[in-house]
Amino acid sequence: MARILAISGSPSHPSRTYSLIEHAIGLLPSGIEAEVIAVRDLPPEVLVFARFDSPALDGPKALLEQADGLIVATPIYKAAYTGLLKSFLDLLPQKALLGKAVLPIATGGTLAHLLAIDYALKPVLSELGAGHLLKGVYAVDKQIQRQADGSTVLDEEIDQRLRQSVVDLLKAIGG
Repeated sequence: MARILAISGSPSHPSRTYSLIEHAIGLLPSGIEAEVIAVRDLPPEVLVFARFDSPALDGPKALLEQADGLIVATPIYKAAYTGLLKSFLDLLPQKALLGKAVLPIATGGTLAHLLAIDYALKPVLSELGAGHLLKGVYAVDKQIQRQADGSTVLDEEIDQRLRQSVVDLLKAIGG
């Protein structure tokens, strides 16, 4: 059974970024196991003080090791992914993503940060050994509408790009 691990680098919840993760996971066919790590739920002192050996990282590291593919999602602030996500990625072993297919997803308030996936996030994922970095999906906040009932409605363009990206991720992992 193929496994997908989604990592949310959003410091808030609910968030548009987390909504995209939920939508992407909802697109996975049966037979694909999916887990989500919300970095914001890890103990802050582990992240801030770079406690590489903290038992709080054992579960996330095990999920990462077992995953065939990853979805790494983050809001973009000041033309870069969140410091929260950076803190988590810094605590991973040097080649933690070796051989893994990775779908980067980012949200932002404006199209001005569209290239943040390519220029900020992808180099770090590559340094961690990502085997196949997919094109990625960038969504502007206004393309993601959170409803009062907690559901999310995506603009058709983002929905289609996310659907295609999930298909590409599944192809990359052989799922």
